[in-house]
Amino acid sequence: MTTPPRALITGITGQDGSYLAELLLAKGYEVHGMIRRSSSLRRERIDQLTETVPAATTHLKLHYGDLADTMSMVRLVREVQPREVYNLAAQSHVRVSFDQASYTAEVTAVGVLRLLEAVRDFQDSSGQQVRFYQASSSELFGKVQETPQRETTPFYPRSPYGVAKLYGHWITINYRESYGLHASSGILFNHESPRRGENFVTRKVTRAAARISLGLQANLPLGNLDARRDWGFAGDYVEAMWLMLQQEEPDDFVIATGQTHSVRDLCAAAFTRVGLDYHDHVVHDERLERPAEVDLLVGDASKARERLGWQPQVSFAELIAMMVDADLKLAEQERATGSVPRVGRTTGC
Repeated sequence: MTTPPRALITGITGQDGSYLAELLLAKGYEVHGMIRRSSSLRRERIDQLTETVPAATTHLKLHYGDLADTMSMVRLVREVQPREVYNLAAQSHVRVSFDQASYTAEVTAVGVLRLLEAVRDFQDSSGQQVRFYQASSSELFGKVQETPQRETTPFYPRSPYGVAKLYGHWITINYRESYGLHASSGILFNHESPRRGENFVTRKVTRAAARISLGLQANLPLGNLDARRDWGFAGDYVEAMWLMLQQEEPDDFVIATGQTHSVRDLCAAAFTRVGLDYHDHVVHDERLERPAEVDLLVGDASKARERLGWQPQVSFAELIAMMVDADLKLAEQERATGSVPRVGRTTGC
């Protein structure tokens, strides 16, 4: 009997982690996920995998660990002995990073170094090659120096989160070049889904549209309505992660749709889906604006198309419709039971 390939996913309880676990389980992997020990463990996203992917009941295993703890990373990698490691864990909310800058640096930046060291230690001692994926971000580009942004575009992060991600990105490249690790980074532009945490703007909007349409909420305060982003579907983007680790040589890839929409466009699409005009319900709140704004992000994924054979499958309109429809079901449950369903209520990393 052939031994299934083994993968370790940090941040498995988040949006991307759950979609990636689903993909790998469907491909016959044994999936190991790292979760942080806390007083309030939220794992709704991965609990549902046992319903959608039968293999999850036997081939999905969870372990406690923390990117802030070096020894827990070393022990985890030695215990799991993975063929592939996907580092998706982070303090992943840009606005929150301004309020928790040191914590963001500790986990999102230095945490990558700790995991790379654990992978290098295991690889050196076992002689077994480990392929490593680092979740980089379009926030690296920040105050953009070129449009669209590609792998060669200079970085100019505009938040503690972006700066922390920049360290994680460059230390991954450094370990690839210094120690010969098969380490790749995906510079992923904004990617969303019904599993997105509610404090991200897309989910804020789709959930509010659903709740307002059912009389559960009156209005929606938002910050900068003119910011433009390249939004894609998370389920498409995790396939690109997997494809990167199947390549003969490691490299870095921009993953994006190449199309941009404003927050106003997002509001219009979401509220139209429920038969409402967003102008009647969305109110501007300057307190929700970032101290340093990123006005426009749009990616050029030509390299990923050519080298990986990857391209997005879900359009912006389809994505927002999918999210609104899912949030309508949650809002209907809320109205019927008087309690708020928990799925997707955390940032998830």
